[in-house]
Amino acid sequence: MLELKNIKWSLPEGEEILKGIDITIPDGQLTVITGPNGGGKTSLAKLIAGIITPSEGRILLDGTDITDMGITERSKFGVGYAFQQPVRFKGITVRDLLELAAGEKISDEKACELLGKVGICGREYIDRSVDASLSGGESKRIEIATVLARSSSKISVFDEPEAGIDLWSFTCLIDTFKALKEEHGESLLIISHQERILEIADNIIVIADGKVDREGKREEILPTLLHGSESCSCPMGRNLEGGF
Repeated sequence: MLELKNIKWSLPEGEEILKGIDITIPDGQLTVITGPNGGGKTSLAKLIAGIITPSEGRILLDGTDITDMGITERSKFGVGYAFQQPVRFKGITVRDLLELAAGEKISDEKACELLGKVGICGREYIDRSVDASLSGGESKRIEIATVLARSSSKISVFDEPEAGIDLWSFTCLIDTFKALKEEHGESLLIISHQERILEIADNIIVIADGKVDREGKREEILPTLLHGSESCSCPMGRNLEGGF
């Protein structure tokens, strides 16, 4: 279980982005954080991953205070994270990246299985370099595959996984998230506006203006987001950003 207690965070110039966040991410469930742009969602994801440190508050994972852990230590403790904009690595292949994430050598079959879950033909990609030769969508899918490769994650955080993903690959991701939750019992935290992702959530948390606007079970929260969003559209399903 991940607990965030009175989390506050400000930009270096002093603007307060997160204004006292108190949320709990339960074990074995899929929780989606949504809300308007600029509300603090990505900042919250980076705080959980250890990329930035809160100015106030504590972060606990399974009762252990991880607030002061760096990103590497936090990763070893069980926090997986997929960036909104993936990092490129010149000289490192897709296979290298998957093995680094898994912490062990993996077979061609395993690599193809992981890449297949995000809509990539593994045999065409496992020996490619993770550099500028990859498109933004390809980089995004490969990074998500590295999160899936981690067998020791207690919680996996995905920041807008739909960004730069085509419709077919997006459908594969939806199926993968369902399988992770239902078959493996993993705790998933997804930052997203997409209705199709919200529809498979167990819990939805709405962040607006640096605060928790509302939270609860999907069946309680999703209808309140759909109301007034009928004009919003997206090729992968409605983007509910405009509904808040």
